[in-house]
Amino acid sequence: MTNPPSEPNSAEPNPAEPHPAEFYPPVSVVVPIYNGERDLPELIERLLAQTYPSDRVEFLLVDNGSCDRTPTLLQEATAAAAAQGRSLQALNQTAVQSSYAARNTGIRAAVSEVLAFTDADCYPSPTWLEHLVAPLANPKVGAVAGEVEAFPGGNWLERYAERKQTLSQKSTLAHPFCPYGQTANLAVRAEVFQQVGLFRPYLTSGGDADFCWRLQRQGGWQLAFAETAVVQHHHRSTLQELRRQWYRYGCSNRYLHDLHGISLTRELTTQEMGYRLGRWLLKELPLTMLQWAKGKGSSIDWLITPLDLVCFEARTRGQQQAQLPPQASQIDWLKEGA
Repeated sequence: MTNPPSEPNSAEPNPAEPHPAEFYPPVSVVVPIYNGERDLPELIERLLAQTYPSDRVEFLLVDNGSCDRTPTLLQEATAAAAAQGRSLQALNQTAVQSSYAARNTGIRAAVSEVLAFTDADCYPSPTWLEHLVAPLANPKVGAVAGEVEAFPGGNWLERYAERKQTLSQKSTLAHPFCPYGQTANLAVRAEVFQQVGLFRPYLTSGGDADFCWRLQRQGGWQLAFAETAVVQHHHRSTLQELRRQWYRYGCSNRYLHDLHGISLTRELTTQEMGYRLGRWLLKELPLTMLQWAKGKGSSIDWLITPLDLVCFEARTRGQQQAQLPPQASQIDWLKEGA
């Protein structure tokens, strides 16, 4: 997943329409997995509990070189699904350590008209697939982004990210350069991959934006938003994880700047950081204390500005230090030599 823009435009995403009657095209659900033993059991349970007609869905779970119990869990899940008459395949992608390379492996193995993507640490709601596919009844729509919601925050860092709606697709769909949907919750027509190619396998971040931009700007397809097609995702629960997340966002900004010429995010300077901290201490904290005394506000209000600065500083470092991998310009195709 890539980062929400710092300055979204004013465009509002279109909500999903109710599922059209009898519109249930065959769907291949592709999930890249790396060391996913913690999340796999719940993910598989939720995938098999989808309300979408079971005879029209195949699940392609792609192990990207895991070194935990992921391979064993996938073997067990494949056998259990087969006993239920369900189509669940375990695939492998070990040549390239990249979630986009793993997704490409799933795309090549898929046999359906529609491909749906989510991640191993995402938990789809029961109606996720049904609602995600519905906007594709419009022949002009080439891809659909569903919503990514956070599990209720368990600690102050998770509550901060929840307050900021860090994971929401509404942010990426309002990107000032061109809307995009994160691959944590995305459906794509199979024919789109024939036209504009697959994901860039050597891109480590920003591949979902890159693909959605090619889909719209080169392929001429529309990107729709299915707000009721929901997957849940855990926010980062430690400061190190939060920094790493925003550092990756900065790397993504740099990569997409090099590939598409988009503007880089404004960087945080030492002078601005000092000013923001001073303002927080002298103005924001007293106001927060006043609201607290009146029984209003939340405990996370005390830390919004310091955490903003932690995130922006990490994004600035990522943007400054990232170098586009030499092979990242490569786009995979369904047919070699295309």
